[in-house]
Amino acid sequence: MRAQFLDSLVLERERGITIKLKAVRMGYDLEGHHYQLNMIDTPGHVDFGYEVSRSIFACEGVILVVDATQGVQAQTVSNIYKALENGLTVVPFINKIDLPIAQAQQTAEELINTFGFAREDLIFGSAKTGTGVPELLAALIRRIPHPKGAAEGRTRALIFDSAFDEYKGVIAYVRVVDGKISLKDFSGSSHKLKFLATGVAFSPIELGVLKPQMEPRGDLSAGEVGYVATGLKEIRQVRVGDTLTEAEGDTQPLPGYKEPKPMVFLGLYPTEGTNFMKLRFGIEKLRLTDGSLSCSPEGGGVLGMGFRCGFLGLLHADVVQERLERDYGLNLITTTPSVSYEVQLSNGSVLNLKRASDLPDMSSVREILEPYVNLYIFTPGEFSGSIMKFSESYRAKFINMEYLGRVVKLTFEAPLSELISDFYDRLKSISSGFASLDYELIGFRDGDLCRLDIIIADEIVPPLSQIIPKSKAYEIGSQMLLKLKETIDRHQFVVVLQASIGGRIIARQEIPSMRKNVLAKMSGGHRERKDKLLEKQRAGKKRLRRLGRVEIPQEAFRIILERV
Repeated sequence: MRAQFLDSLVLERERGITIKLKAVRMGYDLEGHHYQLNMIDTPGHVDFGYEVSRSIFACEGVILVVDATQGVQAQTVSNIYKALENGLTVVPFINKIDLPIAQAQQTAEELINTFGFAREDLIFGSAKTGTGVPELLAALIRRIPHPKGAAEGRTRALIFDSAFDEYKGVIAYVRVVDGKISLKDFSGSSHKLKFLATGVAFSPIELGVLKPQMEPRGDLSAGEVGYVATGLKEIRQVRVGDTLTEAEGDTQPLPGYKEPKPMVFLGLYPTEGTNFMKLRFGIEKLRLTDGSLSCSPEGGGVLGMGFRCGFLGLLHADVVQERLERDYGLNLITTTPSVSYEVQLSNGSVLNLKRASDLPDMSSVREILEPYVNLYIFTPGEFSGSIMKFSESYRAKFINMEYLGRVVKLTFEAPLSELISDFYDRLKSISSGFASLDYELIGFRDGDLCRLDIIIADEIVPPLSQIIPKSKAYEIGSQMLLKLKETIDRHQFVVVLQASIGGRIIARQEIPSMRKNVLAKMSGGHRERKDKLLEKQRAGKKRLRRLGRVEIPQEAFRIILERV
């Protein structure tokens, strides 16, 4: 054993967060009976809410872990409502009561006032010292109902996660709802199974339980959780949320699972074009375990070939990029984060836009709709005034304030595009790290938006284009040009940098030409000879300015495309 055993990713242990859900089976003896407990450890950050959502459909109950030093946070509210909507039993556990700064009783009051728990339902303890853990396990057995399912019925199992093994192929992590999964059927032949969504049939080569390592078993019965090694080598044939059933006959899919919808889009490009296939392979393997990651090839421009990827948030994008770089030895360039827009054209059609460079000419556009969210910020009361004032600069409209004990819940309506800049970082800075946020999409609304293009030496660079509010166009354009001026090397000619909206230049910078002393090789001579050389140099620079190309070093895109 080692610390943070279930957090198996190096990135998880370094950052101190859970990124990937982990399933585990444990046995527990209580009052002379032996019980089997199947648990899933899920992330808490809002960007990984899809991990919680798909886990809920595989469970009968949840443990709500609340930090006694932080109290009720945005993720607490979001996750508990997901559980209650699906009819799950909630067992609240107030953790870290051993710390000197713990405020266990105040946290208890917040849970009682916010969610209506009875005081006797609350369990106090510390995962670090083990205090309260026996009481928690006893409460799970007494309060949470045992799994219900037809043990003799037709096989149905929910796939809540998956992985890939070089020898066993795609491995599906399943919760068996009805029937039984075994290596052999009643006649002794291989048990033929299939995935309902993809229609792919196979015979399992191994199945077992997670304790927490894989432990092979002969079969998995209704109510059990385990893994099924499919032997399939094609990653796309298995989908998280699909129903695993018998190959013959018709089966109704298990209800409730919803496909996650990406909200933030980035372009990922390898700095070396030869690594494109390595990037493709890495993304396909990540998509096997991350159902919310969507990617499609794009490129052919200044950055070469890459992928346009959709994420649930900026932390999700950051984690995926870092995993690709670490696990597959890649060095990646990311383009400016953007959201999905709805563009209503003059002819009545609607265009779903994920890249600013794909926006058609504004003469054919009637309006651009951007996604809006209900934004919920939970913060100690002393920071509420500062947060309300700072939110105004992000086009957030204040809706409501609600006191939940020592915590204040602030509700805003805001464009999603504002949240994918530095909003979260500034929120943490203003609140000394105590504020947390959650959001939910409420639809698309008209915005006074435009496309900002960056022109370098009379050539538009598509990866630098952005859709932004017209009121911020000059500010953002000027900052982008200043970054470019600091990053691009000087050339033999003057490089003109421009920011434009619909062909109208709104900002301009120049990178001076390199000075070359053509007279240095002359030890003397008449003035006319010197003037002739200087005139020849001026003519050459003029020709270079018209015909020369500006080389943007690819490693510089990381600096250029930092959020302004």
